[in-house]
Amino acid sequence: MTKDDEGQMGSTPAIAEDLRARIIAAPEVILDDPDVMRALVAANEKTLGANIVDLRGIAMERLEARLDRLEDTHRSVIAAAYDNLSGTNLIHRAVLRLLDPLDFESFLANLPEDVAAVLRVDCVKLVLESAREAESAALGRLGAVVHVAPPGFVDRLTGGMQGGNAARPVTLRQGVPGSEAIYGPRAADLRSEALLRLDLGKGRLPGMLALGSEDPHQFAPGQGTDLLAFFAGVFERAMRRWLG
Repeated sequence: MTKDDEGQMGSTPAIAEDLRARIIAAPEVILDDPDVMRALVAANEKTLGANIVDLRGIAMERLEARLDRLEDTHRSVIAAAYDNLSGTNLIHRAVLRLLDPLDFESFLANLPEDVAAVLRVDCVKLVLESAREAESAALGRLGAVVHVAPPGFVDRLTGGMQGGNAARPVTLRQGVPGSEAIYGPRAADLRSEALLRLDLGKGRLPGMLALGSEDPHQFAPGQGTDLLAFFAGVFERAMRRWLG
């Protein structure tokens, strides 16, 4: 073997020229690939030996872990923002449906149809408390969407006044316990519900709008209730207008 041959062998690159040229031209391809960078760091650690600590490798692992956490947080924030925007649009559409009817009968008939469809629930019931038998009979003739209950019924279901604190405007429940009195036969199919407490004005007993769903995850304790509270506020104001 001649010296020229040995020189040529010694100068032969470890990787193909075309691949080497591509890496030199676009090194970010390597830097942006965590698997390739991890393999390079591992190869470097092998050359250092077992008794040498590579602080750069440790720092890179920590940075990768932080980047993964930031990416997860970023995805979660985007998903939450999208859900909030979607929920806001849904509530706005439901409010417009409340404002469409021109008489009280149409207002009530609209609840289990258009309003329920917009809110994506399977059952809507309006609970009105009454202490007088004659009034109860009159309310009962308003239609199947209305459930007439004795005084204290709404407090019992929503927690009422506890420890001097104001009653919660919205109660979210899974399993829909004790809901047969409200939903009737439909209760067997429902798996979650939102109970919206209604202030119907001075001198009137409280009311409640019950939204039942067959989806056990649609309403659950711990979910945000601001949008439902806003909807309840619009609904109770509409009710006051009809009740006079």
